[in-house]
Amino acid sequence: MLLLLLGIIVLHVAVLVLLFVSTIVSQWLVGNGHATDLWQNCSTSSSGTVQHCFSSSASGWLQSVQATMILSIIYSVISLFVFFCQLFTLAKGGRFYITGFFQILASLCVMSAAAIYTVRHSEWHVNTDYSYGFAYILAWVAFPLALLSGVIYVILRKRE
Repeated sequence: MLLLLLGIIVLHVAVLVLLFVSTIVSQWLVGNGHATDLWQNCSTSSSGTVQHCFSSSASGWLQSVQATMILSIIYSVISLFVFFCQLFTLAKGGRFYITGFFQILASLCVMSAAAIYTVRHSEWHVNTDYSYGFAYILAWVAFPLALLSGVIYVILRKRE
């Protein structure tokens, strides 16, 4: 049982790291000397150093992507906190429904953010020389992992 709890905690922390990195790092869309994320557009030199950074567009779809990514981090942190609280207060045989609910909510938020960005980024960057960066891919990887950990929390029963 201890190894199972340790595995679940490691999975949850890995999801949190993926969510933080994908939200913060400026690599959602890369190419042609530019790197963009949810917060700013940066141009880079041929050596890879950043030359200019401008704030991102104030369009509604980008703000919704920003908000849902932040919400996914908040829900995942709440889920981890509630898990530790329930670990010590839940009666024997009880299930971690609240923890699972918040983690599934976090997975749906990150999926919504990545899906909105996928559909709408062409309005922001008309140039076709761009490709998706690793932060965008990390957001998509965080979705099934967060969903999996949420389902595990719902199924998990507390034992002595």
